[in-house]
Amino acid sequence: MTPARRLATPESSGTVRLRLTAAPRALRWATMQWIKTSIGRLRVIGFWEGVSFLVLLGIAMPLKYFAGYPAAVSVVGMAHGVLFMLYLWAAIQATLDHNWSWRRLLLLAVAACLPAGPFVVDAKILRGLETR
Repeated sequence: MTPARRLATPESSGTVRLRLTAAPRALRWATMQWIKTSIGRLRVIGFWEGVSFLVLLGIAMPLKYFAGYPAAVSVVGMAHGVLFMLYLWAAIQATLDHNWSWRRLLLLAVAACLPAGPFVVDAKILRGLETR
């Protein structure tokens, strides 16, 4: 990834305004395409929900029980809870948009309850559907 660059852009009043850019415009646009489809949103939210679940189980819980630091579970647990609810919302939205069966919705919900479940669902089911 390229570091942020400062570009000077002239304003109409003659002043110069600095604008930070991290990547060329085409690259920034391409990275935001996931917002446009319900499956894309489900895939991205599922990725972050899966990461938060693994962090909760692999880092925050050992910190709480072995290092006596319960604040880690409070912070990571709250983030995971919000992402879990967003994942369920995105799964319901994708189910309604694409006329999926309730069985597929149940599969997505069960996968969210398993460690690395959203990654498996993404690789086996969702990746092929987004290109259709």
